Amino acid sequence: MARRRIEDYGLIGDGETAALVGRDGSIDWLCLPRFDSGACFAALLGTEDNGCWRLRPDAAVRRTERRYIDHTLILETVFETDEGTVAVTDFMPIRGEAPDIVRIVEGRSGCTRMRSDLALRFDYGRIHPLVQSLSDVRAVAISGPDAVALDFAAEIAFVDRWARSEFTVAAGDTKAFILTWFASHHDVPERVDPARALADTHRYWKDWLDRSRYDGPYREAVLRSLITLKALIHRPTGGITAAPTSSLPECSGGKRNWDYRYCWLRDATFTLLSFVQAGMTREASHWIEWLRRTAGGEPIDLQPFYTVGGDRRAPEWEADWLPGFNGARPVRFGNAAAGQCQLDIYGETVDALYRAAEHGLGKTEDSSTLVRLLADKLETVWEEPDAGIWESRGDPACYTYSKVMCWVAFDRAARWFDGDDPERSRRCRELADHIHALVCDRGYDEDVGSFTQTFDGTALDASALRIPLVGFLPADDPRIRSTVAAVERNLMRGGYVVRYSADAADDGIGGGEGAFIAASYWLADVYALQGRMDEARALFERLLARANDLMLLSEELDTDEARLLGNFPQGLSHLSLITTAMNLGGGGPAHRRSSNGDRSR
Repeated sequence: MARRRIEDYGLIGDGETAALVGRDGSIDWLCLPRFDSGACFAALLGTEDNGCWRLRPDAAVRRTERRYIDHTLILETVFETDEGTVAVTDFMPIRGEAPDIVRIVEGRSGCTRMRSDLALRFDYGRIHPLVQSLSDVRAVAISGPDAVALDFAAEIAFVDRWARSEFTVAAGDTKAFILTWFASHHDVPERVDPARALADTHRYWKDWLDRSRYDGPYREAVLRSLITLKALIHRPTGGITAAPTSSLPECSGGKRNWDYRYCWLRDATFTLLSFVQAGMTREASHWIEWLRRTAGGEPIDLQPFYTVGGDRRAPEWEADWLPGFNGARPVRFGNAAAGQCQLDIYGETVDALYRAAEHGLGKTEDSSTLVRLLADKLETVWEEPDAGIWESRGDPACYTYSKVMCWVAFDRAARWFDGDDPERSRRCRELADHIHALVCDRGYDEDVGSFTQTFDGTALDASALRIPLVGFLPADDPRIRSTVAAVERNLMRGGYVVRYSADAADDGIGGGEGAFIAASYWLADVYALQGRMDEARALFERLLARANDLMLLSEELDTDEARLLGNFPQGLSHLSLITTAMNLGGGGPAHRRSSNGDRSR
């Protein structure tokens, strides 16, 4: 089987789940009915027999082009063959009672023989459903609680547990193929009208993007990233998934394969700020409501991530029947990081609430209670070692970035309560000042000339680039300038930034990884703050050039083979693109943090 490439995939979704569609017309990943449900198409992490839906010409394809139609999540793939040209339009209508995938085949020229080959495999590619034919073109497949209705414009033949259809389209012909999930104890849902669904879906995305007020540099890339982030938001709850995939490896054939189909507080708070800056305040408000529900409890006890519904448990396990993406094993679902202590999330959460309140969102009695609970809890734990921003599975340590974000939490809490609760504000300010001095003393190494990964250590870590971005020190501070120089000397690979140096603490996993896209954007942000605009733009444009043809980014980059690595599309990469574009325009969040209220010394 040919090796897959992450960049060959496009994303479609309905705000409750998402699918990856290959350049070859095959849907190789789909979880139903929501992002973190079991996959019924899992070929992405295995073989075609683990579930996929191929829809493409039967003859050899000379040329393939694809695009998103306007500013939507409607994907059009055009295939040219010797017989003719045909377009396949893939989308997921914004959900009514059940999720659908609609695939519309349109003849553009000539007369093209087409075929649809569909293999439904529930429980991550393991279970073959029981199939019932309702007619030549309709069928239902059932497996336990899951059921799928097929409504095709061509006769369906079931051969070796595949649903196969062969048909021909001439210029001007259109044929629709619809897959609809429903709970198996419910009646088969009504057939979707494909033309109406297409028009409604187009209108939904147009109306949504019309709310954006972004008109800065790199507008097309920013809008595409906003659409991608919107697709990662679970509409019913407001939870924001980090990525719609699991176990896409951080290096070819590697074992650093994680499930990102959950709401990481760190990534979600960054996403919230991107939406706020772009004027998309409804999404920000929805997420704040999600946070209030999810973090409920007294005393409060944050964990690094939750399900999109706010559940705390997502046990990690391995699917030993799946061979992995190009052989990268193990294939993991769930994520054991839920049980880690990651202190930086307190800072990111309080900062997000504070920044949202600056834009008129969320400063209510409930949010004040939440900030108070977070500050009170952090006061009892901030001195403890933790797993850090990179979720190390090695021994806990006093990570410098974690302590910086503890400073952020107390700094923002002090501002939040200033005037309303002077005594609490004073206490938070004292803690912030104490932590600030401690970080400057133990987190910066004079001999290395850099802020280091851990207190009293010497290893470098790209998270140090965020120190000026959160307002801890100004970007022109000599310690920041020397830190940037150390990153340039030691953490650059092929013009991009890796997460940490080779002498960093053992993370308990080992194995290689690529350059980290978000960290590379952080370096561009710091360049912009330092007035190094030419370097900032050059780095931004190098990163933009590494997106695929649909302007989608994964988590990491293979700098040797010019390939995307890691889960895809990655929300953190896209929100970092948005933030850096805004900073390059001079009005981004990093500029505002560095110019108003910086209490650094």
